[in-house]
Amino acid sequence: MEFNIKLIFSGIAIVLAIMGFVPYIVLILRGQVKPHVFSWVIWGITTTTVFFAQLEAEGGMGAWPIGLSGVVTILIAILAYTKRGDATISKLDWGFLIVALASLPLWYITNDPLWTVVILTTIDMIGFGPTFRKAYYRPFEESRIFFIIMILRNVCSVVALQAYSITTVLFPFCLAVGFLILLIILQLRRSALSQQMA
Repeated sequence: MEFNIKLIFSGIAIVLAIMGFVPYIVLILRGQVKPHVFSWVIWGITTTTVFFAQLEAEGGMGAWPIGLSGVVTILIAILAYTKRGDATISKLDWGFLIVALASLPLWYITNDPLWTVVILTTIDMIGFGPTFRKAYYRPFEESRIFFIIMILRNVCSVVALQAYSITTVLFPFCLAVGFLILLIILQLRRSALSQQMA
């Protein structure tokens, strides 16, 4: 019975990922959404690596949505670069990227799934930096619906996990929190800018 519930939530998480990513990619191709390439490069690398760490920590089918997201996130990073989604790259953005990439070798030398996930989750949260900055200054260039779906996807991923530990839960939980903060920034900034234009 519990296995079936886990499988259902894993399936829901995968469906939500597809429901979020497919329209988001279409919006990128149409030029309506302009993701920050640095954030997506960082997220692509960390998400894919965390997927393998979760599998090693017996996350089971709850890790599948993270694996799917890793592949799609790398695709979005490529699209963000080729479509030049967000060409405004500040010194702070370069700082986020350098810190994130410099931290990557740390997970390799840990040989411990827990420390791998802790380090990669920290790097992933650093990856939010360029997108937080962009969301503040250009809030109409991102999709709120996409981030709502990603929050729900990560909640379902946590429920679907077959083993609960910091190793398996930390990454999807922190992603949900990061997307929630991003959603709040977008909402507040859109409201503020709409009032200024009125």
